[in-house]
Amino acid sequence: MSAQTNEVWVSEAWSKTMAKIEQTSKTIGANFPHASKQGKYDCTQPQGWTAGFWPGLLWLSYRDTKRESLLRIDEECEAKMDIGIEEYAGLHHDVGFMWSLSSVANYKLTGSPASKLRALKAAAFLASRFNLRGQFIRAWNEDNWQSEKGNAGWAIIDCMMNLHLLFWASQEINDPRYKHIAMAHADTVLKQFIREDGSTYHIVQFDPETGQRVGELGGQGFAPESAWARGASWAIYGFALCYQYTKEDRYLQASKRVAHFFLANLSEDSVPYWDFRLPTQEGAPRDSSAAAIAASGMLLLAALLPAEEGSLYESWAKRIVKSLCDHYTVWDTSDEAILQHGTGHWPANKNIDIGLIYGDYFFVEALAKLRGYQDVFW
Repeated sequence: MSAQTNEVWVSEAWSKTMAKIEQTSKTIGANFPHASKQGKYDCTQPQGWTAGFWPGLLWLSYRDTKRESLLRIDEECEAKMDIGIEEYAGLHHDVGFMWSLSSVANYKLTGSPASKLRALKAAAFLASRFNLRGQFIRAWNEDNWQSEKGNAGWAIIDCMMNLHLLFWASQEINDPRYKHIAMAHADTVLKQFIREDGSTYHIVQFDPETGQRVGELGGQGFAPESAWARGASWAIYGFALCYQYTKEDRYLQASKRVAHFFLANLSEDSVPYWDFRLPTQEGAPRDSSAAAIAASGMLLLAALLPAEEGSLYESWAKRIVKSLCDHYTVWDTSDEAILQHGTGHWPANKNIDIGLIYGDYFFVEALAKLRGYQDVFW
């Protein structure tokens, strides 16, 4: 089924969004915004995990407007990211986020052979992080949190959104090896991360030598047994993508199960607090980015299902996006971010109640889907 809608609010929000991206492209340029502070986006390195989201926003806008100025900025961003593939030793599991929304997007829209090669290199790097014993893709490179054995055996729920790059690469080179790695990781997440009620762990620890599970960590959630809202949104979208590429029913059911948990625990305005299992919600910040990711993921889920069943997820996605439009957006340039009230990393006290570039990206992607555009860059 298609999520295309002719509702006036969608068209108005899209027009305002395109105008804002055109304006902010002049101030942000070929840089890599992460979090909006006092109305201005800070900039991360071209190797940062969020480096692909600004190019992704520009590609969404370019697809609609065909403005050459946006194309030039995107190509400059890609050129700056090249060092990440060729020379940088600190790359990580998030290369799917980075090169899907930059190089894969460029290749899909312009046919650029250089962009295709960049994305295939990134996919090869991601595949190299696969732990055969544990059947998972390793997260990070260093000891981000205290752990006796380091983090060579850590996997995280976020990586579900990086698997797309492996599925795409297998299709492009007509070789199923990357797909097999992606499915093995997804199956491990299905068994080890998704609880019976549909909530998710953020970090699961494995012994990197034996592959055995040794525990879990709260990570960016409140506690190991809590339910980090953005983690649930990664799972909804990531498993829907796995089903889109494989048509394996277990991935479809996993996406639906997490979606039901997410929807059952939403607040009244359809935008979640940053964790669903807080001791108290009083004074707790929301996470608009989790709402935007979940909405875009549910629109994909709806598109993969028969119309009668998919309408549930589509209607909820519309409700979430409408609430974000009405209560969480800034359309003028008083703030470079589009979407407000995101929560980056509450346990580390980083980027609380501000605009986040990935919130902006998934919000605009959800609007694009509501306008009928299903072939986004995943």
